[in-house]
This record gives sequence, structure tokens and C-alpha cells, in this order.
Amino acid sequence: MGHSHAHGTAAGRHRRRLVAVLVLTLAVAAAQVVGGLASGSLALLADAGHMLTDSAGIAIALVGVHLAGRPPTSARTFGLQRAEVLAALANALLLGGIAVWVLVEAVRRWSTPPDVATGPMLAVAVAGLLANVVALALLREGQRESLNVRGAYLEVLGDLLGSVAVIVAGLVIVVTGWSRADVVASAAIGVLILPRAWALLRDVLDVLLESTPRGIDLDAVRRHMKGVPGVVDVHDLHAWTITSGVPALSAHVVVDEDCIALGRSGEVLDALGACLGEHFDTEHCTFQLEPIGHDAHEHPGHA
Repeated sequence: MGHSHAHGTAAGRHRRRLVAVLVLTLAVAAAQVVGGLASGSLALLADAGHMLTDSAGIAIALVGVHLAGRPPTSARTFGLQRAEVLAALANALLLGGIAVWVLVEAVRRWSTPPDVATGPMLAVAVAGLLANVVALALLREGQRESLNVRGAYLEVLGDLLGSVAVIVAGLVIVVTGWSRADVVASAAIGVLILPRAWALLRDVLDVLLESTPRGIDLDAVRRHMKGVPGVVDVHDLHAWTITSGVPALSAHVVVDEDCIALGRSGEVLDALGACLGEHFDTEHCTFQLEPIGHDAHEHPGHA
């Protein structure tokens, strides 16, 4: 049996940036609540609610990062790395919930749109837009590596688009006096949130259902492994994701008689680990080496 381990999680490498975005998001949300109440803008209040939800989501993500960094134990051999994935699940559900709330509120207010003070509305929306641009820049790199950071990135992106919608609505009201533009902007914010919530939820479910990580072709993995000298066949091949940035793979590897007789098992394990690490960026691998004919003793469900 052989294995190699990858230490740390993707989100953990971006903890400080998540903290900075959390502080920035809370500050903008507070300003939007004050501005929304002062101006009577539903769109601004909706965007404030979205940002408050995002703040909660980022806080959950940070808790997940902290738990994921705890060392493994005999009871939890991978530690609490999956806590990051559960935090991302909470983020997805929060995003979906706020989208539904915004849409319901927009429908309710369509028949009686409130008067909106466009000055405070536009000032706060522009400040929110600038803050979201800064937050996106902080999270841009990390969102490619971690579900948690990606969730925060998507939430901030939604905030930015929400700020744009509020600004457009404010300008429409200033130019035309059509107060329903505020309600339309609110509905637009809700519609923008829903697809992002679904995309994040889908990625989380892939991890929880232990789907093969994206970018890993198991047929190609099998071909590469069978190309290692001494390897006759590969079966019971599985690949999954422990948490963001930590893919894992296990396989039963049938080796020839010379490999066993000459004591070359260590060489084969090293070659397999190097092959998968180089070609598929999969460092956490577990291999069971078997002599020819051993698969006849295994469960028929193994593939």
C-alpha cells in the first residue's frame, strides 16, 4: 500500500483576503441600510440585505477554513477538511434564500412603488460599487482554487452587479421620474443571484457525492498507470475531492511476477505517484499492489 499527501486547503491560503473582504462588505452593507432607509429605495435595501447575507456567508467560510485546518485524528482521519464544503453549502443556500426574498418583495411593491430620494441612493450605490471592485480584486486569484473563496467571489460579483442596477435605477428615476425603476432593479438583483446560487450548490453536491473531480479523465488516468513498467492492469479506480484543492485517488494495481519476485514494489509506487502528480495534479493517492489473479478473490462489484 502506498500513498502521498497534500497538506493544507485552498481557502486557508487566502484567509487574510477573506477577512479583508468581510470587513469591507460589512461596512458597505451598513452604509446601504442607512442609505436605503433614508432614501426609501427598495433596490438599495435589497442590495444591503444581499451584502449582509454575503457577510454571513464569508464568516461561515472563515469558520470552515479554521475547522479544516485542524489536524486529523483516529476518529476523523481527514480532519475537518470537509467543513469548508459544508460552509460553501451554507453559502449557496443563503444566496438562494435572499434571491427569493428580493423577488417576492419586488412583486409586492410593484403596485405601490415608494417615493425614492435619488441623491442618497446614488451616493451609497456608487460607494458600494467601488468597494465591490476592490473586494473582487482581492478574491480573484483564490476563487480559482477554493469553493469557499469562489462562493465569496460570486457573492461579491452579485453585489457589484446589484450596485450597478441600483445606480441605473436611480438615474432612470432622476431623468424620467419613473419610480418603478427601483422595483425593477430589485427584481434584477434577485434574478442575478439565483444562477450563481445554483452553480455553487452544484459544485458542492459534486464534492459531497464524491463525483470525479472536473479535469480528471479516469480513462486517461488508467492508461497512464498501465504505462508504468511492471503494471499489468488497474481496477477499482476511484477519484474524488476531499475539499477544494485536495483531490484524492485510490486504485488496485496488478503487477507482474518480476515486480514481486525482485522486490520492485517501491519503484512501482514511486513511478505511479510521480505519474499522477505530474499529469493529473493528484498528490493524495493510495495504491494496493496485487499479483496477477488476485482480483478473482475480490468482490464482483469492483471495477
